[in-house]
Amino acid sequence: MKPARFDYMAPSTLSEALGLLESVPGAKVIAGGQSLGPMLNLRLVQPQLIVDISRIPEMSAVEDDGDCTVYGACVTHAAIEDGRAADGTGGVLARVASGIAYRAVRTRGTIGGSLAHADPAADWLSALTALGAEITAADGKQERRIPIEALMTGVFETAIGSAELLTGVRVPKLSANARFGYYKICRKTGEFAEAIGVALQDPERGRYRGVVGATEGSPIVLDDLPSLKAGTEADPGELRERLKGHGMDDPYEIQLHAVALERAIQEALA
Repeated sequence: MKPARFDYMAPSTLSEALGLLESVPGAKVIAGGQSLGPMLNLRLVQPQLIVDISRIPEMSAVEDDGDCTVYGACVTHAAIEDGRAADGTGGVLARVASGIAYRAVRTRGTIGGSLAHADPAADWLSALTALGAEITAADGKQERRIPIEALMTGVFETAIGSAELLTGVRVPKLSANARFGYYKICRKTGEFAEAIGVALQDPERGRYRGVVGATEGSPIVLDDLPSLKAGTEADPGELRERLKGHGMDDPYEIQLHAVALERAIQEALA
């Protein structure tokens, strides 16, 4: 299929882009187009205006901000994978980026676009939740920060307002002794995950966090996991019980996600 007719604008400044979003209700933002493109072709969305933000210089910038690295929303997965974007996590982001879909998708797809699309099975959503990242969202009047774990309000729905634009991602730097594990279960390489497990052990920051993604909604956060605190193997029974406590009730889904998290913990502690 082909998309319905729409107007197209490619602003060169952030203020111009925000002005377009404010003046045209229902306008859609495009950067890499890996999510919006198929939705347009299937006519799942039929916006009056497409605002292309890929030509705004600061949206592709990477900056050091003390204890965080700030990535512009248009930084591509491939730039992170290839090390062309600074990584204050000691290679964690590159590890996650390298497993996203296929190389062609990673070359065009962007970190901001992935988060704004809010697909529960997306890699960045789960990984950045574990890292304690934040996004910055701006409208014509102010900029605010939203923790990644509070970003998703439903499947394909976020806390970003209709006139707001996701401008960047703030990723905390990890300490030298931090350990990270990431494991996803897919039918084949490149497909969306059926279950994602993420584990972060960062004693200097007091973080022993497990995250379960590719659920029916937002990633499930399990803080202060005993196995990560003690540096020992995870108890599968304990993981299953904690998932039940977060409302997961299907036995197959519980087992699948518990296994993904257990293997992420194994990788973090290896």
